[in-house]
Amino acid sequence: MTMERLLAERACERIVVDFVHRLDLGEPASVAELFTEDGVWTWPAGDRSVKGRESLRDYFGSRPADRLSRRVMSNILVTVTSADTATAISYFTTYRVDGHEGGLVPPGPPVQVGHYEDTFRRSPDGAWLLSARVLHLAFGGPTPRPPRP
Repeated sequence: MTMERLLAERACERIVVDFVHRLDLGEPASVAELFTEDGVWTWPAGDRSVKGRESLRDYFGSRPADRLSRRVMSNILVTVTSADTATAISYFTTYRVDGHEGGLVPPGPPVQVGHYEDTFRRSPDGAWLLSARVLHLAFGGPTPRPPRP
């Protein structure tokens, strides 16, 4: 395996992890910066699709301010398909509540378990970016609200 291929795989893995880090611990709207200008987020089961960096910024930026979430990423498998393209499949588990006012939330089951199918493209400046992300849910339910003391 060449060093170039290893570097491409690592750059794409970093995007997969950075995506959920930005949603959970950072500024959700900044997720858009991980996409190409014409990037697409698709959720086939919900018949949702968001295209373009500005639309993605609006979509992810509309996350409720009182939402507490943590996503666990695993089984990230990147396949470099050319010098400037790659794909990946990764599993995710999402824990989240709405109406969070601070403090520890009692543990509960995850609200989503599924996988992402990603397509990456290297930009002219050499940076790897998501050109498409498709979300597939295997398990899902409503976002709960934390119990009141």
